[in-house]
Amino acid sequence: MTHYFLKNCLIAAFLVLALSSYSQKIIAAELFPQGEKVTHQDILRGSITPERNWWDLTHYHLNINVDPISKTISGTNTMKYKVLAEQKRLQIELQAPMVLEKVVQNDKNLTFEKDGYSYFINVENKQKIGEEYQLVMHFGGQPQVAEKPPWDGGIAWKTDGNGLPFIASACQGVGASIWWPNKDHAYDEPNDGVLISVEVPENLMDVSNGRLINVESHPQRKTKTYHWQVTNPINNYGVNINIGDYVHFGEQYQGEQGLLDMDYYVLRDNLTKAKEQFKDAKRTMAAFEHWFGPYPFYQDSYKLVEAPYLGMEHQSSVTYGNGYKNGYLGWDRSHSGWGLKFDFIIVHESAHEWFANNITSIDIADMWIHESFTNYSESLFVEYHYGKDAGFEYARGNRIGIQNNSKIIGTYGVHREGSSDMYNKGGNMLHTIRQVVDNDETWRNILRGLNKTFYHQTVDTKQIESYMTEQSGKDLSKIFDQYLRDTRIPVLEYFIKDKVLTVRWGNSVAGFNMPVKVKIGGKELWLNPTTGWSDVELEKNDTVVVDVDVDVDVDDDFYVSVFNILGSSTLGN
Repeated sequence: MTHYFLKNCLIAAFLVLALSSYSQKIIAAELFPQGEKVTHQDILRGSITPERNWWDLTHYHLNINVDPISKTISGTNTMKYKVLAEQKRLQIELQAPMVLEKVVQNDKNLTFEKDGYSYFINVENKQKIGEEYQLVMHFGGQPQVAEKPPWDGGIAWKTDGNGLPFIASACQGVGASIWWPNKDHAYDEPNDGVLISVEVPENLMDVSNGRLINVESHPQRKTKTYHWQVTNPINNYGVNINIGDYVHFGEQYQGEQGLLDMDYYVLRDNLTKAKEQFKDAKRTMAAFEHWFGPYPFYQDSYKLVEAPYLGMEHQSSVTYGNGYKNGYLGWDRSHSGWGLKFDFIIVHESAHEWFANNITSIDIADMWIHESFTNYSESLFVEYHYGKDAGFEYARGNRIGIQNNSKIIGTYGVHREGSSDMYNKGGNMLHTIRQVVDNDETWRNILRGLNKTFYHQTVDTKQIESYMTEQSGKDLSKIFDQYLRDTRIPVLEYFIKDKVLTVRWGNSVAGFNMPVKVKIGGKELWLNPTTGWSDVELEKNDTVVVDVDVDVDVDDDFYVSVFNILGSSTLGN
């Protein structure tokens, strides 16, 4: 997710920018600013319309030809679905300049109407509830070009160092319908996976999701077709094509569910570098199986695939373009030093296999479920390999990019994600909740339990909040309200008089009641403030207090501010 950072003489200017932005990935993360006017197309795209709700997606067979010379994609998508209720028109999306040419069911051409880039297909005859049907969508055209993928989604038509085509899809946010027709809403994934068949020039290879099950040669056309089978449910934007002069190497990982095939596809000239850099893949798998539970897609294997952009979390086909450097293109975003101990893209994008691909948000407004947990996963990787103190330092370091300019949760039903703070701030919210839980075994069980309970499911924020609250035994509701639905940093306001500490939460949502760990006069204790003033008799806590100048020091791992109304303040720990 990228373009390359400025170096040498421009590095100082970049670091200034980084102080207020996290990284270029995060600057660009807010693909749909909440201030934009909601259009009719937004509602069609972002809501579960009657034309979507009556049928359940079960399988895609995407069968396409990719022509690097004309920069066109053409072919068919055979879509299977199960009837859930009385049928209506059937809604799919395909964005211009791609064109839906015809739709066939039972050898009959179906009629359809176009509304923006939504197509409403009139299915033939009465279709029985509980039965499965299929239709074939024929389509083609020159898909939107992704000039700076993945920020502007589409197809990246690049060349490698030898002048050969180097092509990839990148469509998070804008959606998979930018290049192929599908039910382009996150709530419904194909239960039985996807078969992806991609015809390319015979001197190139396509690498897509899942396992390679067959390669067909077409000598007369001087092409080959690569067939990739995904057996698990998959989100639409996760389906990808990667076309280039690839070479392959791989290994196996002894994981929690047995041997996991880990395959790597890189440009021919980068093989030596990749064999060294991709050692982080196994380290990543070890850390995240520890924290999150088994890799969710053993049947479909795990792949890292070199791409002509920074990278993305395509399920079982994680794309990589970090320049074979540690950090984020060689830069430690956390400024802690720990960010240069690992390859950011391998770690971050692989963590999405658990949060985004295994657990997927129903509505893009809840995309914090993907990005907050994945941002937090970076510190868990550091903790697993370098110790708890190191992981905590990394998590705190990421606060440098928090902007607090808009809410993390977006607008429901209109395809609007929330603030880019879903990365750093969302990660620090989870780090803060861990301190509240105050039990590392319980915390790990919560993370693993999320991936087991919501295995291969689409979920909403309420489900995640409820699960974490129930499993922690703590009331986390106001913490979620504060960090997901408000832009303010809560302030622990206090004063000390006659050895009595008077304290409350300010700058917070109504009823904010997060417990917090502090030190007073060298003594550690827990406080349970609310938004109303309350007293703590310090002598009863064996705390030595000399006078009103003694500070209340909040534990650094809580993302809060502290203010002594009779003295000084510390902002944004």
